[in-house]
Amino acid sequence: MKSLAEFLVPNLHGFESDPIGYSALAWHKWGMAQTVAGFPIDITRAPTHRDLKSPILWLSQAHALSEAAVNVVKSDPNLDHLPIYTKGVCHSQYHAVALMLVGLSLETGLKAMMIIRDGIDAYAEIERQNRHHRLHDLAEFVPDLSEKDLAILEALTHFIYWAGKYPDPGSGRETDAVDVFEIAERYEVTAKELFSLSARILGYAIELLEE
Repeated sequence: MKSLAEFLVPNLHGFESDPIGYSALAWHKWGMAQTVAGFPIDITRAPTHRDLKSPILWLSQAHALSEAAVNVVKSDPNLDHLPIYTKGVCHSQYHAVALMLVGLSLETGLKAMMIIRDGIDAYAEIERQNRHHRLHDLAEFVPDLSEKDLAILEALTHFIYWAGKYPDPGSGRETDAVDVFEIAERYEVTAKELFSLSARILGYAIELLEE
């Protein structure tokens, strides 16, 4: 029989055998980790809002999203079976998914930092104000962000809302597609700058934890 600690290590076959259940186990594994550390948690009960507001869970989720984005960027999609006319289309859309993951990683990390900064109860009181994906607004407390940094965050916001999921921002919002290109052309953002900003923002969590 497996020990409690053995349940905490990644299970390379867990997703294959039970993709939905395995992917939903994060809180339970965190509860088990706390139990192993000497702070018993009853994982048979439903988690409370305080359980789910653990900044550890949020920062871990941000890391998972970031790792997923990196793996997407580093891997070439298989486009061999597509007609020649749509290979380039899908290739751009594939990288749009990567930017969506980068943006979601930043959103999750920024909200984790708010929980660290304000505490769980105080954050719960203002949580409704932060139920959006506008990274350039969520990052207002991060020091030393330049105009270009905020523009990158605004662009990534588009990829969270629509550009990483759909080809169309929605009826009445067609100008959003123009906004993305205007940011790209005006600021000439490189992949290195984008990922460097992401690392710098997520790294700010360490400073908050040390305060």
